[in-house]
Amino acid sequence: MSANPYDALPIRLNVDDSDSPSDVVDALFLGRFATGEQPYAHAANIDRVRSGATLLPPNAKVLRVARDDDRSATLAEGDGWTVLVSRWNRGADVTVTATTAELAEKVLGQATDGATDEPEPQPENVTMGFWYVSPRRGPHRTTRQIAAGTWEEVRPNYTAPVADAMDRLMKTTPEDIAGRLLLLHGPPGTGKTSALRTLARSWRDWCQVDCVLDPERLFSDVGYLMDIAIGEEDSAGKGRWRLLLLEDCDELIRGEAKHTAGQALSRLLNLTDGLLGQGRNVLVGVTTNEDLERLHPAVVRPGRCLARIEVGPLTHTESVNWLGTEEGVGREGATLAELYALRRGTSPTSVPQPRDKADSGLYL
Repeated sequence: MSANPYDALPIRLNVDDSDSPSDVVDALFLGRFATGEQPYAHAANIDRVRSGATLLPPNAKVLRVARDDDRSATLAEGDGWTVLVSRWNRGADVTVTATTAELAEKVLGQATDGATDEPEPQPENVTMGFWYVSPRRGPHRTTRQIAAGTWEEVRPNYTAPVADAMDRLMKTTPEDIAGRLLLLHGPPGTGKTSALRTLARSWRDWCQVDCVLDPERLFSDVGYLMDIAIGEEDSAGKGRWRLLLLEDCDELIRGEAKHTAGQALSRLLNLTDGLLGQGRNVLVGVTTNEDLERLHPAVVRPGRCLARIEVGPLTHTESVNWLGTEEGVGREGATLAELYALRRGTSPTSVPQPRDKADSGLYL
């Protein structure tokens, strides 16, 4: 056997008409790392690149540039190092290979120094993370500034019992936390997502809020679940709580979930109060359109939920007060989405029903 492992890995580049120039640049970049000429690699991801940033270190010699419709790849080199800059929209990946680990780290720092665009935070905005599995990078977290009103501003959007329950939730502090599961359930259009945005603003001093964009994959992929359980802290520092938001998880937590979702439900519960969640300041927020009676008893058992709130429509009187007119409001009231539609003049067409069901409505 050869003493050098790279002797057993001859580099071959086969190109056909299915390959793009960017694919060729990617392959060329790996050559020096694969042969061992530059055996150390450091990489960084930037979600928002500052306008004008080249992401190239000083004195970089550009070897290849490939541009597609929405992506570009730049290959450059210097004394003892090579850099690949892959850019798309506002984001970029920067990878450096070098003869030493210290050189790779130094060059990467030079390439990315001051390259991140940090928009001035607005008082009405809150930083929210978004987790998803990328085909190229695996589990990945990106952040965005999300507009969110104060609780005082949005409180009229909720019927009185819901608003009262939300009052207590918005004022929650780390010292108040008992259960680790936050459950918002109720019909579509009642404002569950809006409430979570406001909650993120109310808790932003002590809690990092992350939304999982692919929750169905989260609990079927152990590696993905472990990455999220371990977490990635934001710039506010260590010791903060994290709230993971899982929207529209009806199949996961309904009564028959144990049979239809396999181990997914068990892993969710393990994250909230099992071994997986031990030592981690993690809360899980779940929204669902299911009725409480249809939820799995393990999800709603006493002591598991920090809050369990049924978000329903506003009553007739509350709806009229919100809208400023009685026109279009049914006897049973209206959801928040219906009220906004009425205000914009885009309310769904109502199909007439028999007299005893005249106010229930059927939407097309």
